[in-house]
Amino acid sequence: MFDLDFRSRKPIYEQLVDKLKDLIINDVLQVDEKLPSVRVLAQQLTINPNTIQKAYRELEVQGYIYSVKGKGSFVNALAKSEKSEELLKIKEQLEKLVAEALFLGMSSSELELLIKEIDESKKRGDQGDHE
Repeated sequence: MFDLDFRSRKPIYEQLVDKLKDLIINDVLQVDEKLPSVRVLAQQLTINPNTIQKAYRELEVQGYIYSVKGKGSFVNALAKSEKSEELLKIKEQLEKLVAEALFLGMSSSELELLIKEIDESKKRGDQGDHE
């Protein structure tokens, strides 16, 4: 379910957050679907349960999951307004990054090609990071 890069400079909990967000956004994990328990996932990935807990907490703060005491964590049904708010934030970040890339000499056609490559890799299900 998860491919974690233990040699990456990116913390494991952030990798988990990104992977789970990706699964939720792409409807691999459905609304109200129960996530693996912290203990089970920690055993499967052979990582500290506190790392899983930290990732789940972050996802809950961001509104991607919710917890039910004694039952576990579940995929949250993100309201349309929440999605549009999130998209607005992402658009603002993208505008800054695109402006910086253009300033540093990247052409608009190179940006378009990059977007197409990312889109194609998502369709194929590639898990590569484009950072």
